[in-house]
Amino acid sequence: MHHPNAVNRLDRLPISRFHKLTLLAVSFAYFFEFADINSFATTAPKLIRLWDITINQVAYVTSLSFVGMFFGSVIASAIADRWGRKRALTWTTAFFGVFSFAAVFSWDIVSLGVFRILTSAGLSAMTVVAVIYVNEMYPAAVRGKYQAYAIVIGICGTPATNLIASAVVPLTDWSWRLVFLWGSLGIVFIFFARHLAESPRWYESRGDYRAANAVLDDIEARVSAEMGPLPEPAPAVEAVETTKAPLRLLLQKKYLLPTLLLTVLWVTQTIGFFGYSSWAPTLLAKEGFSVEKSVFYVALTTVGAPLGSYLASLVTDRFERKWCLVAFGSVIALCGLFYGLTFNPILIVVFGFLVNLFERGYTALGYAYSPELFDTRSRSLGTGISYGLGRLSNAAGPLIVAALYNHTGYQSVFYFIAGTWLLGAIVLAVFGPKTRQTRHAGQKIGQPAAAV
Repeated sequence: MHHPNAVNRLDRLPISRFHKLTLLAVSFAYFFEFADINSFATTAPKLIRLWDITINQVAYVTSLSFVGMFFGSVIASAIADRWGRKRALTWTTAFFGVFSFAAVFSWDIVSLGVFRILTSAGLSAMTVVAVIYVNEMYPAAVRGKYQAYAIVIGICGTPATNLIASAVVPLTDWSWRLVFLWGSLGIVFIFFARHLAESPRWYESRGDYRAANAVLDDIEARVSAEMGPLPEPAPAVEAVETTKAPLRLLLQKKYLLPTLLLTVLWVTQTIGFFGYSSWAPTLLAKEGFSVEKSVFYVALTTVGAPLGSYLASLVTDRFERKWCLVAFGSVIALCGLFYGLTFNPILIVVFGFLVNLFERGYTALGYAYSPELFDTRSRSLGTGISYGLGRLSNAAGPLIVAALYNHTGYQSVFYFIAGTWLLGAIVLAVFGPKTRQTRHAGQKIGQPAAAV
């Protein structure tokens, strides 16, 4: 069986109905990932009063949820390498849907905490697989834009959840459960999965050339039937290594440096983003705003999220992603600091809106940038480990936030969060490799085109 040449065959395809259906399916999974990720944050103010729980208990649940995210990310990378990107995406989305549904029936903070830890593991796992899947299925010249498009649609789940929560949480002593029921609807993704193709690059990396060629032939037939004859692909430079990627692979210099850089990127993004999104409703309520107003203000700020992802789609393939990330991270630090220094409701909404706008743009850029620093063999492992370590770091983040709030006050929390964003921007500016030129040239620095 001849070498599939998957990268070059996929890269020369025009965007077609096949790509748009794939985008719709991935966007649906993202929508409920973003819808579910802040479910606990939007219900915590109500539970503080209903179950008489403390800020520290909220911190422990939030903290342990990020431990779950770490394990979810690492396990997802192994599943995606062993059983394929499509299966992994389906399984992880169903997993978080099932445990979000279980959270509907929580009876105390311990049971809810367990269900949220398991849900969070599924959410993080799904994200890792989706990032890899989009990277491998779209042409290199536009993959960043379509990664951002998926986030544009998916991120609408955040304001949708916050607006739903602001409406239903205050209604009765049990209506907060509806927020978790809403998040569980991600399980419907299994009906989308049949329209997805397995990544031919995954088949190729395993040496299953027959399966890779079959998938590529099917995709090409569908695209050519819609768009007309296809141009000839560039010839393959060399075969992709087919051995399984061991964990020690990331200790090699060419993989260790990207892994460390991306770990810093996701550590600062995780602490910075969840510092705002997980704590804003609770801290506002603690500072004297009613539960209804605190949840509503935060819901208004998250309307900026889809616009931020759309902004990323406009710049991600036109400019160097590294510098876009640096610029976005710096703006988030500044706006987030102003957010924490005011108690004026209008300014809270304005600066919160800007934080959400640029943060979601930053995330979309990071999702496109991360897998580009690895070849096919190491992509799942490197992306999963770095993203997972970022999530694991926030096991400490909520405890730090709670300690800062209890000992030095509300505003110190936002000095800390702004500092993490600024640190990430500086590290990226100094050490981040550029990828734009190599994307357009069809290969990465030191890598054959077939490995990109």
